[in-house]
Amino acid sequence: MELQEWRAVAASVTGTSHAKTQSPCQDSHRFDIINGPAPVVVLIASDGAGSASRSDQGSHSACQELYDNVRLFIDEGGQLRDVSRDTAAQWIENAAGAVQQAADREGLPLREFACTLLAAIVSAEHALFLQIGDGGMVFWAHGEDDWCLATWPQHGEYINTTCFLTEPSSRETFEFVSTTQPIYEIAVFSDGIEPLVLHYATRSVHGPFFDAMLPVVRSAPVSGFDSVLSDQLARYLASPTITNRTDDDCTLLMASRLKRPPSKALVCVDS
Repeated sequence: MELQEWRAVAASVTGTSHAKTQSPCQDSHRFDIINGPAPVVVLIASDGAGSASRSDQGSHSACQELYDNVRLFIDEGGQLRDVSRDTAAQWIENAAGAVQQAADREGLPLREFACTLLAAIVSAEHALFLQIGDGGMVFWAHGEDDWCLATWPQHGEYINTTCFLTEPSSRETFEFVSTTQPIYEIAVFSDGIEPLVLHYATRSVHGPFFDAMLPVVRSAPVSGFDSVLSDQLARYLASPTITNRTDDDCTLLMASRLKRPPSKALVCVDS
């Protein structure tokens, strides 16, 4: 497997249902490569609840606070292998606290800032995945022949419902996965992308979507975040190819350190 430095793209776009009502994009994301002895890639996404009037602010606050916690941990010498569920729970508590502060500043109930939260934090030899609510994360790792699901989306008891960071129970029920598999490619997406990339009946990944998208990321001319390709990604997510299949806000972050495509064609896999 021939590797190169990480390359990444990311975009959040307003869904057609929100555009019709002139509502803001309620999705947010945060991406960074934290340099150190070994680079750490951070991909965070949050989807604001459609029924919440300030969920765009909630999702932005949640992404930024979680990133700040991860950044502080790494800057202080922390290693991903040492992150426990309790550590992650504290990060989530802090992210929820930042959303509460945003609500307090506006003088509004916390439920008006409801949002989900997903994060993939990846070093050369370790990875963490955190999830509250729907959306998803998939990856291609050493020793795998297929795309893998990090976690399955947290859908609520009823159709079209989910779990939110703003619910106290999220501190206990969030998904936490820690793996020592070297990860080569990763994608994080909000629930607007779900119908395009997940098979609900079999709880598996629709590999061809990522097979088509990741070569563009691999071929980025320079390492790091590519703003030009990210703009192209935003246009694609806002195109009829996507909007004919989903009218929700869409967020997609992708990162790769593969120089060449995997030798074996990827297929759909069970979670």
